[in-house]
Amino acid sequence: MRRSLIAPLFLLAAGVLYAQQAMPRMTAVDPDTGKAGDILTVTGENLDKGQVVEVYLTDGKKDTKLQVTEQGPTTIKCKIPDKVTAGRFALAVLTSGKEPKFIEQPVKVNIE
Repeated sequence: MRRSLIAPLFLLAAGVLYAQQAMPRMTAVDPDTGKAGDILTVTGENLDKGQVVEVYLTDGKKDTKLQVTEQGPTTIKCKIPDKVTAGRFALAVLTSGKEPKFIEQPVKVNIE
């Protein structure tokens, strides 16, 4: 390949990578067991309002929206709703942007 083509291709690849939105990633939840009315503190990365619009409990069939009470780049605090069934749930996020995505996270919580 000609050297004159390498620099433009590199710049194009860098531009594509930069333009992609960083994906939210949850790494932990505290406490990992809760009940209606409790506040969950979720930690991770890319969790700010520009990335995450909503947070859910999901069992793969039914999704229950949580009330976000505080939100920052590495932390989200959310309240478990009053009408929630007991069980083990994954946390999921709805991303912002032109094409919002519902992404189930690898973080689990037990609801009593």
